[in-house]
Amino acid sequence: MVLVSEDIYQTQNASAILRTAECWGVQDIYVVENNHSFQVHHRIAKGSEDWLTFYRYNNEKHNTLPCIEDLRKKGYRIIVTSAEPGARHPEELDMSTPFAVFMGTELSGVSDMAIEMCDDKVHIPMYGFTESLNVSIASAILMQSLVSRIRSETTNWQLSESEQLDLKIAWARRSISWSDHIIQMFEQGEIT
Repeated sequence: MVLVSEDIYQTQNASAILRTAECWGVQDIYVVENNHSFQVHHRIAKGSEDWLTFYRYNNEKHNTLPCIEDLRKKGYRIIVTSAEPGARHPEELDMSTPFAVFMGTELSGVSDMAIEMCDDKVHIPMYGFTESLNVSIASAILMQSLVSRIRSETTNWQLSESEQLDLKIAWARRSISWSDHIIQMFEQGEIT
């Protein structure tokens, strides 16, 4: 499972989503910036952004399409959050293949393009009169439910040893000051 943050504009929400994703072990975050640029609120993210892998889409007028195309090339199904009739309960989603969950902007939700191109829709059951949750809360609820299901229902959800090593190297490079310079010196034989 990967999470897609589509055009979320409040830094508090975007940062709370990052923090929750890292806590639940959702490694890859795809950030689509159509009308709003993505920024991290460091006091809220609490350093979680240092441990996540980001894929940012901010070079086109409509960045949702290239994001979906990249996800499909990697074998992900596209799941959008939706309050529309026919959207599935999180317990009904297929866990057998990789999927990307799109969380939409605070005002209007996921884009029409994401809805048109999705493979499935998911909703969070609500019983009061209010028809929507804050996007960071909705993300947390979905991640908790879906990650728990992945861990209990699928047998091969963990990263491979190679993927784990690549992440550890990336984390070490970000954590060590002058890591690129140190690696360059090692490669040139200046240090051993």
